[in-house]
Amino acid sequence: MIVYGKNVISQLENDPSAVEELYVSSTLKDREFRKKAEVLNLPVVEVPRSRLDQLTGGAAHNGVAARVREIPTYSLETLLQKKKNAKGFYIALDGIQDPHNLGAILRTADCAGADGVIITRHHSASLTPAAVKASTGAAYTVPVAVVTNLSQALKSLKDQGYWIAGTDMKDARDYRDGMYEEPTVLVIGSEGKGISPLVKKQCDYIVTLPMHGSVTSLNASVTAAILMYEVEAARRAGSSGFSRKYSERLNYGKQYQ
Repeated sequence: MIVYGKNVISQLENDPSAVEELYVSSTLKDREFRKKAEVLNLPVVEVPRSRLDQLTGGAAHNGVAARVREIPTYSLETLLQKKKNAKGFYIALDGIQDPHNLGAILRTADCAGADGVIITRHHSASLTPAAVKASTGAAYTVPVAVVTNLSQALKSLKDQGYWIAGTDMKDARDYRDGMYEEPTVLVIGSEGKGISPLVKKQCDYIVTLPMHGSVTSLNASVTAAILMYEVEAARRAGSSGFSRKYSERLNYGKQYQ
């Protein structure tokens, strides 16, 4: 796979063995970057800028591209085994087809401390070079599971004690009223269609962001970012002694089953 852009290449410092070949524009004046490649003992090939344009499909490569090993993806079971948090925290994407949205969500997932992202095998953006570049390296640090049926995957997660929080405008509560101190899966739908009816049936509750202006929706990656940091804030508050009464949380109910 070809990846491009200085941010992505810099991230590869964590695993320089993933780089099979590094392509640098013969006009690149970034001496620090060249020195970094030498220190890492990366195989560097100087090429005309036109060759980089060809390799990256005319994308904004900033004079740098690399051929790297494919980024691994995982089964749902393996993803759960890799979790870092005692109470797991995952983001499931339903119908997100824009690779830039996927990359941006991975980037925030890394920053907010999420345990992983779940995507579908079909009708979903995958780890393409565009998604990798948009993630600014987070595609290498946030594990991604690929599932065939998202509804069934969510059912399996519920059986294992996870609470599924969907995002929608209808039948929803304010996003600040979520049960985020519990093991949580946030489900982010596409901007056009939202989450599908079958996926919504698996949600324990639905949250929404208040819209006070004339615009009725946010970009999917922006919505995901706000919600991820709400989860992070709720858990941080909980660890400092603040916690909603469990009896109050039970009143949220599983009304979408």
